[in-house]
Parts: sequence; C-alpha cells; structure tokens
Amino acid sequence: MGKLSGLRHLFMTLFLHNFASFMVIPAITDVTMAALCPGRDECSLAIYISGFQQAIIGLGSFVMMPLVGNLSDKYGRKALLTVPITLTIFPLAILAYSRTRSFFYAYYILKILTAMFCEGSVHCLSLAYVADNVPEGRRASAFGILSGIGSCAFVCGTLSTRFLSTASTFQVSTAMAMLSAVYMRVFLPDSIINDNLSTPIISEGKSDDVANQNEEPGKKMQVFKTMLSMEDMLALLKSSNLADVGLHASLLYYLKARFHFNKDQFADLMVITGVAGTISQLLLMPILAPALGEERLLSVGLFFSSAHMIFYSIAWSFWIRSIVSKQIGPCEQLCSCPKERHFISPVSVLCASGLPR
Repeated sequence: MGKLSGLRHLFMTLFLHNFASFMVIPAITDVTMAALCPGRDECSLAIYISGFQQAIIGLGSFVMMPLVGNLSDKYGRKALLTVPITLTIFPLAILAYSRTRSFFYAYYILKILTAMFCEGSVHCLSLAYVADNVPEGRRASAFGILSGIGSCAFVCGTLSTRFLSTASTFQVSTAMAMLSAVYMRVFLPDSIINDNLSTPIISEGKSDDVANQNEEPGKKMQVFKTMLSMEDMLALLKSSNLADVGLHASLLYYLKARFHFNKDQFADLMVITGVAGTISQLLLMPILAPALGEERLLSVGLFFSSAHMIFYSIAWSFWIRSIVSKQIGPCEQLCSCPKERHFISPVSVLCASGLPR
C-alpha cells in the first residue's frame, strides 16, 4: 500500500474537483429551463442548445485529448492538470453570481470553450499520473481506486445539492473548484515519468520519434508527431458508446418535462447510481483485479454494461408496463390522478408510453 498512499494528494485533488463539477449537474437543468423558458417544464430550445453544446465539446475533446497527453509527457502531469482544474472555475463562477438569461448565455459560451480542453482531461491526466507512480502489476487496482474516488465525489456532490438552494449550489461548487486548484498546486508533487516502462505507452516506432525530439532541441517542436492519426481517431470514435452519452444528455430534460422533476429528485436518482458505482469501483475492483486479471475483469464489466442496455431497452415494452400497472393502485399511477401530478410513483413511466388511462 506504500505506492498507493503516495497518491493521496492526487486522490484528494480529484475528489475536490469532481465534487465541484458533479454537484451542479442536478441543478443545471432547472437553471437552463428558467433562463430559456421560464415557468415551463418543456422547452425544445433547451434540448437543442444542450445537444449542440455536447456535440461541440465532444468534438473539441476528441481533438484536444491526444495533444494534452503529449504535452503532459513533455511538461509534466502537474503543469497540465493545473490548466483544466483552473479553467473549470470560471463557468461555475458566472452562475454563482447570477442565473439570468444573459449570464446563462455567457456561461454557455464559456463552458463550451473551456470544456473542450477540460472535459475528461483531468481524469486522463490522473490516470497517467498513477501509471507514472505505480508498478504495472498494481495499476488495475490503483485505477479502480481512482475511479472509486470519482464515484464517491459524485455521490457526495449530488447529495449535498439535495440540501442546498440553486444559488448556494453554484457558490459552493465554485469555492470547491478553487480549493481543488489551490490544494493541487500546494500539495501535489509532480510525477517522475519513468523512461524504462516495462509496457511502453507508445509503440517502438513512435518512441524513436520522441527520442529524435530530444536530440534536435533547436528544431521546431515535434509534439504533434506522436499524436494519433486521423484514421486512429475515426476508429476510436466508431467504437465509442455514443448512444449511452446521448441517453444521459437527454434524460434529465425528459424527466423534467414528463414527471416535473426538480434538482432534488435528480439528485436522489444520481445518488442511487453513484453509490452502486462507488461500491463496485472502490471496494470490488481492487479485490477482483488481482484475482481475475485485467482482461477478465474488463470482460465482466462489458458484459454487465451490455446487460444494462438490454434491460433498459425492454423496460418500455408494453408487457413490462402491463405487469407493473397491475401491481399499483389507480391513484398511485400518475396519469390516472391529475391532482397527484407531482407524486412520483413507480409506474409514472407508463404515462410516457401512452398507456390507456
């Protein structure tokens, strides 16, 4: 555990950063709706601009992440971690000050610009930091603990949102983001990149290019030589789980429109999923990784992820809705009792599928 204890400052930095980032997720839907369509629970504009934002951020991150990785190899993990952790503060500070329409648009534009660099880079650089400081045979367990810390921050952040007002949520989030940046700069030591890795991160052919960079310091900077080719990027894009990303991006607006969810109910749902992720990543993965091996553990994870998507796809089938409907009284079904419209029952989903009332 000596090597893992040496990562405690990284774990604390990641916890504080994720806490600040995740605690605003349950509230951002209400803020968006209030700024664009005040007094309404349905707003096509909010969905369209949120989808556009996700698309631009995704494409920007797709291009920037290889560059961030190469720059961190050259200038160090801590230097590159400083940039996204610091940039995260500014969009949060805008909504902490005001959430009117003009300030929301300012947040929206700044969020797109900063998230293209910040989205995912903190986690990727943290993984690289762990790989620099942990032997190969123990990296799977260390990665599991790192992911578990992120899930724990997700639970704590969304749970805290449950007890804060919308204004206080963004103010606390901004303060936590600033604290994470200060903590990292003060306490986190820079990692020492081992040039004799037993499993190189890049191929031998490309490592020759890196060596040539050091031999030619007077020439133009060659950071881009080790980046992925466009063919590699397209292959990675094709293998990505775009459907899952799209599902999560639109789910909050669907729940808001159909069941009148607010930030407190969003937080309740997120805490449930976050607790499950924390248990699996923080407790089970470090135990199972040495016993099963990395490949088998990856296969188990992919199997359960596929099973989740399959179960979700059949959850809206008519025979599932019929079975659930028979187990619930008429006045517990949201669509049967207009006066109880804000009561969220187990079969509220029936209304969304057009089941006869």
